[in-house]
Amino acid sequence: MVIMMVPQKLVRDFYKIFNQVITEEIPDGLKLPDSFSQLVAELKNNQYDAKTFAFSLRAMMEKLEREIRESKVSELMNRHFAASSIPKGIHCFSLRLTDEYSSNAYARRQLPSPELLPVLSNNSYHHFVLSTDNILAASVVVTSVVRSSLEPEKVVFHVITDKKTYAGMHSWFALNPVASIIVEVKGIHQFDWLTRENVPVLEAIERHHDFRNYYHGNHIAGANLSNTTPRSFASKLQARSPKYISLLNHLRIYLPELFPDLDKVVFLDDDVVIQRDLSPLWEIDLQGKVNGAIETCKGEDEWVMSKYFKNYFNFSHPLIAKHLDPDECAWAYGMNIFDLRAWRKTNIRETYHFWLKENLKSNLTMWKLGTLPPALIAFKGHVHPIDPSWHMLGLGYQRKTNIENVKRAAVIHYNGQSKPWLEIGFDHLRPFWTKYVNYSNDFVRNCHILES
Repeated sequence: MVIMMVPQKLVRDFYKIFNQVITEEIPDGLKLPDSFSQLVAELKNNQYDAKTFAFSLRAMMEKLEREIRESKVSELMNRHFAASSIPKGIHCFSLRLTDEYSSNAYARRQLPSPELLPVLSNNSYHHFVLSTDNILAASVVVTSVVRSSLEPEKVVFHVITDKKTYAGMHSWFALNPVASIIVEVKGIHQFDWLTRENVPVLEAIERHHDFRNYYHGNHIAGANLSNTTPRSFASKLQARSPKYISLLNHLRIYLPELFPDLDKVVFLDDDVVIQRDLSPLWEIDLQGKVNGAIETCKGEDEWVMSKYFKNYFNFSHPLIAKHLDPDECAWAYGMNIFDLRAWRKTNIRETYHFWLKENLKSNLTMWKLGTLPPALIAFKGHVHPIDPSWHMLGLGYQRKTNIENVKRAAVIHYNGQSKPWLEIGFDHLRPFWTKYVNYSNDFVRNCHILES
């Protein structure tokens, strides 16, 4: 009986000491052993009383937790920088195509040819819009649409890029025509409507020092890493991608003005792959709404499909709390069917600009995640949910993505940092993208863009 009581007393004594140590400051100058084995050896040699042992154990555990957290933060920062950089092969690819535009008249030929220009505003065709400065990604999107289409001869692609990428983008599609479909390549500088008067808010954002510093500055300074989980820190890093202050990323809010003669368009992000014919999207009855999109608050993947307004907005801000519901379901960009006729009857663009200005005035305290939050507000009441099988999200951050679900989805979206053209892309998800890269092409081969 006595033998049984002694351990219980020791446990109670240790519990009392540990409970006391938790609430007290670790003594200054406490020398920590290099390992747990050393701690046990020193305890065995009577170098510690019980309280000093408890303090040493606590300090060692806290040190280990800090090191693990710092290691994860360092890994996340490295991934962020990798995601924000341009791979050497893709940079080479763009430069060589740009050079080709200067030296090869065929690379400068009109796209599309003059006799096909009327098709660009013909609403009996299926019009896709793609806004990107990534030539390789654009080629994959266009190729995947064509291969998946039951009627590729009815497909028209409007590829919009920035001024520095325009020559290379034009060269690619001029030198590598995609069978059956019509491709138009335009630079932002070629749209008469995109003047400073029409997009003053976006110019202000690009020039605003605090805004630029937020996206290009020190991402750790001022962050309380001790109270931030790695997943939360990863989300914050993703929100600080410099692409979010690019006009290309905001361009979709101006679709009715950029394409005044079109009635409906499907807007695609450059990190998607199309695996099924998308022509039925034009037959969906949006019931008077503007934006056909999948909702992101319900689905099999509880991490990817668990997004509500509270995940994007700061509801401690009085304007946000007054106008928005934290439990309202969010929806996704990446593959959207837009009814431009219905859109032109709304004030969506003005609402978008208003909230961008308000967030700027509030020093970015209303939201800090890219271009979706102002769109969630601007399109409020104008979204028609479409079947989630049309658009599968998360391939750029959910390593455990269900492969069978990927195979069944009409559009798969590599949203997140791990793009398939980057080394940090997930190896098991990359083949769904690389199958649409033409590795026999001289530009691809000479720039060593290799299949992996």
